[in-house]
Amino acid sequence: MNPNQLNELSRRDFLARTARTCFGLTIGGSAASLFSNQAFAADPAVVKAGGGKAKQVIYLYMSGGMTHIDTFDPKPDAPLEYRGPTESISTNVDGIQLGHCLPLLAGHMDKVALIRSLNTTQGAHEQGKYLMHTGYAPRGTVSHPSSGSWVSRLAGGMNETLPSFVLVGAGNRHPGGGFFEPQFSPLPIGDPKLGLRNIRRRGGTSDESFDRQLDLRQQLDHDFDTKYHKGQKSVRAYNEVYDSAVKMMRSEDLEAFDLSKETKDARAAYGNDRFSQGVLLARRLVERGVRFVEVEYGGFDWHADNFDQMEDKIPVLDQALSALLADLSSRGLLESTLVVVATEFGRTPKIVADKAGRNHFPKAFSCLMAGGGIRGGQVYGETDETASNVIKDPVGADDFNASIAFAMGIPHDLPVMSPTRRPFKMGGLKGEPITSIFA
Repeated sequence: MNPNQLNELSRRDFLARTARTCFGLTIGGSAASLFSNQAFAADPAVVKAGGGKAKQVIYLYMSGGMTHIDTFDPKPDAPLEYRGPTESISTNVDGIQLGHCLPLLAGHMDKVALIRSLNTTQGAHEQGKYLMHTGYAPRGTVSHPSSGSWVSRLAGGMNETLPSFVLVGAGNRHPGGGFFEPQFSPLPIGDPKLGLRNIRRRGGTSDESFDRQLDLRQQLDHDFDTKYHKGQKSVRAYNEVYDSAVKMMRSEDLEAFDLSKETKDARAAYGNDRFSQGVLLARRLVERGVRFVEVEYGGFDWHADNFDQMEDKIPVLDQALSALLADLSSRGLLESTLVVVATEFGRTPKIVADKAGRNHFPKAFSCLMAGGGIRGGQVYGETDETASNVIKDPVGADDFNASIAFAMGIPHDLPVMSPTRRPFKMGGLKGEPITSIFA
């Protein structure tokens, strides 16, 4: 292997490692200009139909397959072997009930549209999660972008020094930016209580010293950039990672990642769980112009002890989601922020008797949307008397993603070419937005 080849491989490896930690930072250049906030405007027909009011998204993902019959689609008249000890409670909207572990959310149902008719064919976690995030079933030949990356790509950034897509608390299985270039992939945050790590300059490093180091890097890379790989995407991405990271390091809005800036009462309102604090972080980030924030809450795979685990897990979601809706509303941000709660599938309505558990069930499950032009106080779709079959207005993962696009006023059916020159859309192959849930 000659030195030039070794140089290329080493730099590719460095780029891959760096990009995994620095993805998602807003950059300049032709792509940023084309999809900038100034250039972005919703289709008038979409606006007339109720879409295009959301400017940002907070996406709360319940990883593991959250039980629908015990949360968003309770069946009080179902036989005991289906409903178990779950009780149905009234909400502030007549005729809409929730499972008893969601009493706080019940007071915000006038802001929420429940979607009770989701269904897919993907009953395994990884495949189901991929489908819900991308609108496409996984294929070995292509890595599809997630909804957050689509929004970042088509709507552009709002704050030129902060990332347009931040992912909080997710594992390595998230589809991320797929085949999009690195600037449209998420910036990952592990523990929201620790904020964004390793973004500050080392102590004792002055502005002058830091600038000298940047100049030295540019000098060392000059031949590589201009002689060996001029114009290649990988080289542009390599430099964009650096440039974007430097912008972020110098941003006045970097404190948005620091939860210690919140009062004790504000932090307590959301709850002390890592997920809860991630939801609070999401609110701080949208206030500073981050376009799309996803917060993952794992641990919903209840093949056994469904009801004991429900009593521990669901109240955490209830408190954080309710605090978020109240907070966004009081700050005048709810109308411009779409709040999404999603999961990869539901759980078997009939209880596994010997384990008191519920297994995977993609045939029927529920999600919700609020804010961002959503007409609250409604239910879309319907399942039968045991929550086992969708009997009205079925919704697929592609429709769900198309609805997020519609809320943002971006075209769900705009083809974007992959590196292999194949067209893909945010709304999947044939997804259509659920326009009737919008005001």
